[in-house]
Amino acid sequence: MKSTDTIAAIATALGESGIGIIRISGEDAISIADKIYSGKQSLMELGSHTINYGHIFFEDEIIDEVLVMLMKSPRTFTGEDTVEINCHGGILILEKILHAVLESGARMALPGEFTKRAFLNGKMDLSQAEAVIDIIEAKNDLALKAGIRQLNGALTESIKTIRAQILEQIAFIEAALDDPEHYSMDGYSNKLRKIVKKIIGRIEYLKKSFKDGSIIKEGINTVIIGKPNAGKSSILNLLSRTDRAIVTDIAGTTRDTLTENIKLSGISLNITDTAGIRQTDDVVESIGVKKAIEASNSADLNLVVIDGLKPIDKEDIELLETVKDKNAIILINKSDKELKVGIEDIKKYSNKDIIIFSAKENIGVDELEDMIKAKFISKEINFNDQVIITNIRHQEIINETLESMEMCISSIDEGYEEDFFTIDLLNAYEALGEIIGETVDDDVVNEIFSKFCMGK
Repeated sequence: MKSTDTIAAIATALGESGIGIIRISGEDAISIADKIYSGKQSLMELGSHTINYGHIFFEDEIIDEVLVMLMKSPRTFTGEDTVEINCHGGILILEKILHAVLESGARMALPGEFTKRAFLNGKMDLSQAEAVIDIIEAKNDLALKAGIRQLNGALTESIKTIRAQILEQIAFIEAALDDPEHYSMDGYSNKLRKIVKKIIGRIEYLKKSFKDGSIIKEGINTVIIGKPNAGKSSILNLLSRTDRAIVTDIAGTTRDTLTENIKLSGISLNITDTAGIRQTDDVVESIGVKKAIEASNSADLNLVVIDGLKPIDKEDIELLETVKDKNAIILINKSDKELKVGIEDIKKYSNKDIIIFSAKENIGVDELEDMIKAKFISKEINFNDQVIITNIRHQEIINETLESMEMCISSIDEGYEEDFFTIDLLNAYEALGEIIGETVDDDVVNEIFSKFCMGK
């Protein structure tokens, strides 16, 4: 399968809509589209970056009335001649036009192949290509901003700067070893140590940003736990702004876990409602209690709901004890009525943050949002000039780079010869190149683009 093949795919989501787009890219994109297009002029005669009205024909049948966007190499997303056929958004119409394109000489694009061609043709580096799918899959505003920053080259620029600093030292050592008469190494070890320490500081900054980045991208795995009828399901419905969970006055209504993805202050929460935790002889309910405890143990955050209309009892105390070593916020629920539990009562058994809450009257929601954001998102994030690592592949490479740079420090401190320094510096240089795709295996590239949708 040659990279010069002309490829095609439906670029918009399949479903009924106002407009659908079939994308074609490759050296024969224009001539293939011209075979099935009828307008005032042949597409072969038209200039680049034009939109042209006409019809798509196949086997003497009009398929649809269309607008054809014509873009000639190299000023295109892929760097190749590209045609986008804008038609009505019916599934049948899109499939019929795509069939006509394929029958006229194009082949079906592989998942992510358009973006892969953009990478291979130098239109973007690998980290920018990965940002495309991050933008498509963004679940919240912060994730979208992080993806756009990466697509615009923020991470690329940072990595290139660090690599240039490392390469400068490698080049100096190599030159000094080859030509000692003109390059003095006196005192160089101390100078290099200071330079490497500064580079380590920049790399550690990127490493530290992954904590924020992973939460921004993946969301906070949050579990609502509490005794039966404490108002857990009502809180899920309030935060998700839906009647997702069944709410009744009957204790034990929720028997299984129920997960929703919600947005809170620009952050995604993968929030799970659970069965009420209590001792029970009911087989089905006991399974739900077991699942609730398992979900609590693996959560990033536990929202512990206390029924504020009942005095603290043994089960409440045991519940508070289970989150002693976990990240948790205590919600004293039902504050729209006269409470029998106060903050001081909870503080006797727990040192966690406590909020007076009412799912019924929407009391305490703003405070909860602020508290979650303060717990999980660094105050330093502003997206103006900050680079945030959101990709686990990048984080693993950064850890590898950091290890190589620290080994270089060890070599300096142990008094090794200068040519030993270049081994670790070169390892760090090449590792960072994997992030932007300059030193990456084909298998890694193929794996990354296989995760994309067909038309991207």
